[in-house]
Amino acid sequence: MRRPGSAVAAVLTAVALLGAACSSGGSAGTASAPAGRTAGADNVALYDNSVVHDIAVTFDQAAYDAMVDTYASSQDKKWIETTVTIDGVTLERVGMRLKGNSSLRGLARAGGPGGGPGGGVTRTEPESLPWLIRFDKYVAGQTYQGRTEVVIRGNNTETSLNEAVALELIGLSGAPTQKAFSTRFTVNGGPQVLRLAIESPNDDWEETTFDGDGILYKAESTGDYSYRGTDPKAYDEVFDQESDTANPNLAPLISFLDFINNASDAAFAANLGKRLDVAAFARYLAIQDLVGNWDDIDGPGNNSYLRYDVATKQFTVLSWDLNLAFNAGPGPGGMGGMAGAQPPAGGVRPAPPGGQLPAGGQQPRAGGPGGPGGRANVLVQRFQANPAFAAMYDQAKTDLRAELFTSGKAAGVLARWTGVLTTHAGDLVDAATVEREAASISRLFG
Repeated sequence: MRRPGSAVAAVLTAVALLGAACSSGGSAGTASAPAGRTAGADNVALYDNSVVHDIAVTFDQAAYDAMVDTYASSQDKKWIETTVTIDGVTLERVGMRLKGNSSLRGLARAGGPGGGPGGGVTRTEPESLPWLIRFDKYVAGQTYQGRTEVVIRGNNTETSLNEAVALELIGLSGAPTQKAFSTRFTVNGGPQVLRLAIESPNDDWEETTFDGDGILYKAESTGDYSYRGTDPKAYDEVFDQESDTANPNLAPLISFLDFINNASDAAFAANLGKRLDVAAFARYLAIQDLVGNWDDIDGPGNNSYLRYDVATKQFTVLSWDLNLAFNAGPGPGGMGGMAGAQPPAGGVRPAPPGGQLPAGGQQPRAGGPGGPGGRANVLVQRFQANPAFAAMYDQAKTDLRAELFTSGKAAGVLARWTGVLTTHAGDLVDAATVEREAASISRLFG
């Protein structure tokens, strides 16, 4: 096992070697995208993360103020019409709305700071807010390099290195992930700020990430994995269908939730593999622990997607919302410097006695890896309570630690991202901050 000090040294050495090799994306020149066609086709690739991209947004201030007032009073996320320029290519009539939950908590009418684990936000600094940008919201068929959406993420670190590195390591673990890139983000001619942009898990993402037909469901922060009966309306605030939305179908999801909550221990052990890709789930749990993400499937935000494979009739649990990876939130030593609980040593997820949860599937966690408001997820708890499944998780964690950390792959990923920021974003974030956050991340590689 590599000592933390040697991991940091390896990262910083690699950064020095990478710095000279990174090249700027440059500008393709200002151009407007005719309605209904792909924009930026000849420009630098949107998800080329070897450069720091430019994204500038303009919108009507009154429309923005009304949108924030609506969110402050009802938490409804309304769309506004914007003009977006990406690396010199301008798209008109683009939709944009707030994106997130805990990261928007406390957003105030009077402009005071607010926010949750994702960091403080204020209405007077729209460049600091998390956004969903949708190119075809008001112009049918309008895309940027074939993409219909991009997400501007919120983070309580200055560099967002923690989420960028975690997303890439999840991909290297063999699990589906989202591509990401760093961007200079500005709103209405205001100051440029360093933000992380990632793919939006939607129809486009689902089709390019998976083979065969499937249905993608997003777990809402207001929900959990409990079974609420057969009426789809009972799940309105629990799961959203994100793909093939023209054909609503919650039946596979409801059946799955019924099984994981109500099957006997024997039936759960015998039949879970027919309903869930258990090997992938073991690796999902393992990689979440290895990257120090306490806000995963059983964290306070219930962050996850479920994908149902029509052919195999199996579900896969997918990662989402990694802005608290590498302990970037609560606790002493956390990158965010906030007060709260830390994951236990080794990231072990406790199981309840006997493996069964009370009706409703959720219970407060006692000393588990969640932060304030964390809760136990019925699928995680029952999976960990079964000796055979728990052994799969233990083995996955051992294998992934060797594949990603001992091998030096994780250090290489961190060095590459760090090198890009050091070379191309020095005016947005100072080198000392980049080095400090990189060192905090690399501590988990040891």
